[in-house]
Amino acid sequence: MTSDVDGDTAELSRPARRQAEIAAYVVKHGSVSANDLVEAFGVSVMTVHRDLDELERQGVVRKYRGGVSAQPTSVFESNVAYRLNTAHAEKLAIARHARTMIEPGMSVMLDDSTSALALVDLFEDITPLTVATNFLPAITKLAQLRDITLLALGGIYSATHDSFGGMPCAEAVEALHTDLLFCSVSAVSPTHAFHQEEEIVLVKRAMLRSAKTKVLMVDHGKLQRTALHRLAPLADFDIVIVDEKTPKDLIDALRDHGATVEVAEL
Repeated sequence: MTSDVDGDTAELSRPARRQAEIAAYVVKHGSVSANDLVEAFGVSVMTVHRDLDELERQGVVRKYRGGVSAQPTSVFESNVAYRLNTAHAEKLAIARHARTMIEPGMSVMLDDSTSALALVDLFEDITPLTVATNFLPAITKLAQLRDITLLALGGIYSATHDSFGGMPCAEAVEALHTDLLFCSVSAVSPTHAFHQEEEIVLVKRAMLRSAKTKVLMVDHGKLQRTALHRLAPLADFDIVIVDEKTPKDLIDALRDHGATVEVAEL
C-alpha cells in the first residue's frame, strides 16, 4: 500500500518501513482497531502490537484496548503529524488574518502549535523580524528565511509534539519580552483556553507573561471543548481569531465572556 509519510521509506528496514506506513494510516484515519491493521498490512496480530508498541514509544500514536488512535482526548494531545493534517484550510485562513498584525522590525513569539506554524510561510515579505519559538518544524523553516533573527527556545525535547518544553524552556521564554505572541490550544470553552498536558501549559503560561500583545488562534473544531488543564481565561488574550465556519452563537458566547473575537475569512 502507499504511504503519506514524508521522506523516502525505501531506505528503511522492513519493520521500520511498515511502522512508518502504519503511522501514516493511523494519522489519516484518526483511530483504528488492531484487526483493521492486520487486514490492511497482511501481518499477524502479534506483529501489529509490536509495531504499535514502538510507535507509542516514539509518541506517534496512543494505544487503547483493541486499537490505536492519533486523535486527542481531554487528557492526551494528538501527535504533531495528526495535527498537521487537520483543519488545514482554517489554520491557513487564521494565519493570513494574523499576518496583518505584524510589521517589519517587530519581535514575534510562536508556540508549538500547527496554527502558529502556518504563519511562518507568510513571514518572507514582512522582514526584518525577530522570531522566538520552541517548535522544531518552525525553527527549521525560519532558519531558511532571510532577514529573520531566530531565537530557538531549547529545553526538554518531546517527540510527540516535536518541540522543546519543561522548565528550561519556560525559563528561556521568561528571559524575553516580545511585541506579539501567536499561540493556540487544543480546547476552548466560552470562558477559558485549555490544554491536556501540564508541561505544555507551563511553557504557554510563560509565553503569555512574556509578550505585549497576545493572540489566540483557534479553528472552530476546538471550540466547546475542555481538557485537563486550564491555561488562561480568554479575556487574558488581546485577540482571539476564529475561522468563518464558527457558528455565530459560539462567537457571541466568547464575546459575552469578555473575549475580543476576530473572524478570519476562508
